[in-house]
Amino acid sequence: MMKQETTRQPEQAVLPDQPANFAPVAEARLLLRSVRAGGLATLDSETGEPFVSLVNVATDQDGTPLLLLSTLAAHTRNLAADPRVSLLLAQTGKGDPLAHARLTVTGTAKPCGEGEGRRRFLARHPKSALYADFPDFAFFRIEPRSGHLNGGFGKAARLSRSELLLDLEGADELVAAEAGAVEHMNQDHADAVRLYATKLLGRREAPWRVTGLDPEGCDLAYGDETARLLFPETVTDASRLRRVLKQLAETARAG
Repeated sequence: MMKQETTRQPEQAVLPDQPANFAPVAEARLLLRSVRAGGLATLDSETGEPFVSLVNVATDQDGTPLLLLSTLAAHTRNLAADPRVSLLLAQTGKGDPLAHARLTVTGTAKPCGEGEGRRRFLARHPKSALYADFPDFAFFRIEPRSGHLNGGFGKAARLSRSELLLDLEGADELVAAEAGAVEHMNQDHADAVRLYATKLLGRREAPWRVTGLDPEGCDLAYGDETARLLFPETVTDASRLRRVLKQLAETARAG
């Protein structure tokens, strides 16, 4: 189950007639980063009717949704005829399901390039490594056009592509360093990762691991649980990343 994290939030979209505490850009990006599975809507290649299936979801560093699909599945055959899709990501929890936040992303699904998306997807869904290399499976990315966020009763917003995705301009060094930094944190600083989840985010004691890093924050996972730790400042290079991660660890250890 996804939990709202509170550290630093992206700038809120200016929208009329919304509650003062509703930050649609931050909430949409949190859903993109945190929800592990969603409803993928494609158009039936024979009838043109809407066809919805359940798929596992991860994100690229900018938040672009990543999928691992069987080429034998009906939704993949549909994409070959018409790549337009809609992806529903829903928060879960107790009580009325409609009281929880959900995000619909509309766009186009495209096959990933060689090796593209693989590392981040498998970091989020490690069991998928059992079949990711089968010849009838392929990675796809959804290039968003827009999004619609329903944050619960009385809260809704339409979001542009630029509001959904993180601008990675100037962050080339961090993008290149991410894989090594994730491995380093999980192998050499597992205790700090655990403290991020338990002390800073209030999650249960468990061997949490880092699944991804980007300029805005750090994605954590333990089994089927996910967490999103937002950085106190934008991080664009390796030295700043080390400083911020160290600062967060010191804050966590201090209680």
